[in-house]
Amino acid sequence: MAKLAAVLALLTLLGSVAGQTGGYGGGGGTPPPTTYAHRGYGAPPAAGGLRVGYYDDYKKCPGAEDVVRKVVSYKDAGVKAGLVRLFFHDCFVRGCDASVLLDPTPANAEPEKAGIPNLSLRGFEAIDEAKAALEAACPGVVSCADIVAFAGRDAAYFLSNRAIDFGMPAGRYDGRLKQMFAAKGLDTADMVALSGAHSIGRSHCSSFNDRLPPSASDMDAKLAASLQQQCASSASNTVVQDAVTPYALDNQYYKNVMRRQVLFKSDAALMSAPDTMGLVRASAYFPAWWNARFAEAMVKMGNVGVKTGADGEIRKQCRLVN
Repeated sequence: MAKLAAVLALLTLLGSVAGQTGGYGGGGGTPPPTTYAHRGYGAPPAAGGLRVGYYDDYKKCPGAEDVVRKVVSYKDAGVKAGLVRLFFHDCFVRGCDASVLLDPTPANAEPEKAGIPNLSLRGFEAIDEAKAALEAACPGVVSCADIVAFAGRDAAYFLSNRAIDFGMPAGRYDGRLKQMFAAKGLDTADMVALSGAHSIGRSHCSSFNDRLPPSASDMDAKLAASLQQQCASSASNTVVQDAVTPYALDNQYYKNVMRRQVLFKSDAALMSAPDTMGLVRASAYFPAWWNARFAEAMVKMGNVGVKTGADGEIRKQCRLVN
């Protein structure tokens, strides 16, 4: 039951709509022990061939991560939220291989990008901008998959008011067509941590209208009434996912879960099993602990389905295979 709740939460997360975000909410307390995947701190083991500082240590393209961070830094908060979501979608479909960036072509008429859950993705122009700058400096070196990973990490950094900062292992290759799906390798704790991304962005009313009156649900009555009013004109309307701190990537989401002030059944289900309930409470009470868990889970997610030189490539343009 706990694993099912976490999986449902993650699937809902992948279907949410990135929206306007910015700012930060914090807290205090003594957190449970953790390994913080921060720059200079211990991190989850990277997949084969990946390492933090890959482009600097190997002198492949020194300063590559700085180029991506600079591009992300001046994007508006909505694009930053979109970049976090773009990383999630890339890693959880074909693996972290930049397949989500590919445009339709005669050889690939229905790419991953054209799937219904991906139609609302944003941030592609930011990836293109970073890729163009890196191609000018280091042609054919920095993969689009690494740019997506760096951009997702950097967007989390800015949206959390610099509270979430960690080294992202790199050295991925971009996927060619007809790649196999990879095992995800994430546990329940990772999925609960990643569900905290519901503290940013917006979602369509159609995604949760089965929890609004007259349907029966355990949603907080005041929130249900507010959402019913916001969604009255059309199921395609969008609402913020976190009404308390809608512009911050923070641990408010978990407080909302505990108060039944969340949109989705999968969010509410996190309180239905002892292990996920414990993780929700720890994340709500100890913001620094959740920051660390989120960072670790982002690194682990970045290890999903990594391509090597044998089955991948370094694209010249992120939207097209070579």
